[in-house]
This record gives sequence, C-alpha cells and structure tokens, in this order.
Amino acid sequence: MKARITRLRDDVPLPKYETPGACCFDIACIEDATLTPGEIKDLPTGLVFCVPDGYMLLVSPRSSTPVKKGLTMPHGIGIIDQDYCGPGDELKLRVMNFTEAAVELRKGDRVCQAGFVRVDRCEWEEGAAASETTRGGFGSTGK
Repeated sequence: MKARITRLRDDVPLPKYETPGACCFDIACIEDATLTPGEIKDLPTGLVFCVPDGYMLLVSPRSSTPVKKGLTMPHGIGIIDQDYCGPGDELKLRVMNFTEAAVELRKGDRVCQAGFVRVDRCEWEEGAAASETTRGGFGSTGK
C-alpha cells in the first residue's frame, strides 16, 4: 500500500517504522514544548496524511509516553479520515500532562504512533433486535 504524505517544512522527517515487525510508525513533535500540570496542548507534526480509500489513520500514544513523559491523549485515540487531506489539515498530536510537574518536550521526541486500519461502511437495515436475550450492559457477564 502507498499513502501520500506532505511535509509542511523541509526539516520535518518522514515517519518510520522502527522495527521490521512494527505495525505502527512513530510520529514526533517538530518543536520544543512545555506542558504545565493538567495542560492539554496540540503539538504540530508538520505532516499532512492522505489516507487511502478504505482506510483510516489511527493515532495513539506510544506505549512508553505515559511512563517516560507523563503524557496521554485526553480522548484516548485520534482518527484521521480520508477527507482530512487539505493543505491546512496538518496532523497535530493532542496530548495532556497528567503529572503534577511541568513536562518538557524537545523537537524530535516521538510522542505518538499511527497505523492505517481498514474500514468498511455499512448501510443501516432497521428492524427488531436480533435476539430476545438481554445482557444488561457494561460488566453484565461478571455478575
């Protein structure tokens, strides 16, 4: 699969898969930043991704980001749609400092990871529930 990507500045590196078995590529911030305790900030990446038809780009924190940096994504994950690909559609990494101290980031710090995920669209078929069984909602199997 090939995907089009645009670098908004010459000094922005292309994302890369760090190991042969990696299913996601790392994304770095492109400038120094400081987040105060509890602060949410959008970190520029200098990249515009053009997601191929039939896919979405799923963005999440790297597994080491909460432990090493004290950051998380306040909404858990990010989803980049196929139609978010214009010249002003830079991917920004929304992160939150959940610690009680300021967090310093340096240009080039790999904060998030992303991967392309195949998606299907459905047509709704309205009708009765498929089963008479009622499970009861969240945690219902652990009663």
